[in-house]
Amino acid sequence: MKVDAIVVGARCAGAATAMLLARGGARVVLVDKGAYGTDMLSTHALMRGAVLQLDRWGVLPDIVAAGTPAIRSTTFCYAESDATVPIEPKYGVSALYAPRRTLLDRVLVDAAFKSGVDIRYGVRVDGVKVNSRGRAVGISAVEGERRRDLEADIVIGADGLHSTIARHVGAPQIAGGRHATGVLYGYWEGLSADEYRWWFKPGVSMGSIPTNDGATCVFVSVPSTQFRHEVRGNAAGAYTRLIRQISPSLAERLRDSVRVEPVRGFAGHRGYIRRGSGPGWALVGDAGYFKDPSTAHGITDAFRDAELLARAVMRGTSAAFVEYEATRFDLSRMLFQVTDEIASLAWTDAEVQSLHRAFSAEMSRELRALAALPPMATSETWTRLAS
Repeated sequence: MKVDAIVVGARCAGAATAMLLARGGARVVLVDKGAYGTDMLSTHALMRGAVLQLDRWGVLPDIVAAGTPAIRSTTFCYAESDATVPIEPKYGVSALYAPRRTLLDRVLVDAAFKSGVDIRYGVRVDGVKVNSRGRAVGISAVEGERRRDLEADIVIGADGLHSTIARHVGAPQIAGGRHATGVLYGYWEGLSADEYRWWFKPGVSMGSIPTNDGATCVFVSVPSTQFRHEVRGNAAGAYTRLIRQISPSLAERLRDSVRVEPVRGFAGHRGYIRRGSGPGWALVGDAGYFKDPSTAHGITDAFRDAELLARAVMRGTSAAFVEYEATRFDLSRMLFQVTDEIASLAWTDAEVQSLHRAFSAEMSRELRALAALPPMATSETWTRLAS
């Protein structure tokens, strides 16, 4: 079987990429080793660029209709003071959203299916097929008890932090982080709000993010080394202790709330930017670019790169992929560096506020770049380029 594109990984980055390619007229197969509609650890928060893209892709109404609360402001709680930033209407975006991944990923997969993507779950990819010239030409995989080989003009890895595609094509790392945080997540009912709230104290940070079904995701972060030595094995106790340490007032509010899911954790991983494309292959989402979750910007960057990559694939030229690499790195570099500094958790109040201003400036630059993109190509354009 030969198709135009195989996308490995049906989470938000892969589903968005597959959807956009199919809307451009490509024959796309989207595979995932998991199951449809399952959950995963996430900070959930979408920044303005991500909301802009969901709206432009026509899937934001489904997110809103599912009862995802509108976020109207962001509050930063520092050691000496708090600062609240309202979400003012800009580029057609008047609110932010933080959907559960059971909703966000499903909505994007459904949109990909409606766009003509062939979606296959329960497929474990274990290799990339390469021709005599070193070009990726497909994948080898196991579906149930059957081995399947699929061929494509391009293989796109959207298979996360430990990407099989990135490993098999030998995607080189072009930037690496020095710091990592370990994170504990819990979901609470009774904390209704219409804001993102972030706490930053030396050595520890926390976030409160309203999401679906009346729940709020409250996460706490400590240096990864501390997490591995002090937190692992007593997640619930460490979670409660750290919340009380960061914000006694939030700890009091939680006494009147209900934690609706077990506390879960992520031990941390240093960030990286890998090369995003090569002969017959490309990477998107965490497969190609991972930042510490401290800045809750991963999904926003995943959507950005999904669209940039889809545009490059539809153009189909070497120059298009060179432009994809350059634009992706240019828009990622400072976001990556500033996030790594924030993830150190070793700053003064003034220093972390300065880092947040720098991060905000880079998000604004990223947003302007996304808003300036022309409409996506149509299926007629794809046919013309392909021929």
